Amino acid sequence: MAGYRGTKDEYARRLRRIEGQVRGIARMVDEDTYCIDVLTQISAVTKALQAVGIGLVEDHLGHCVVEAARSSTEEGQEKVAEASAAIARLVKS
Repeated sequence: MAGYRGTKDEYARRLRRIEGQVRGIARMVDEDTYCIDVLTQISAVTKALQAVGIGLVEDHLGHCVVEAARSSTEEGQEKVAEASAAIARLVKS
């Protein structure tokens, strides 16, 4: 079960908003909008996606990792390693 199950609707709403922003950026490029204005919108979308990622990390730690740790020390350690790798990928992006 996904750790974000309880907040799935909120994530879906945020992602639809981001999708709309990305379409707006494509429209801006299509209409030859000034470069800096396009870059400003790209920055906003990037920050919005990062916020979704941070929320998913919080949900994963609070649900999946905690449940695995309750199950066994070994499972908990595996989930912590998995979460650490995901966080590292998120930070690098």
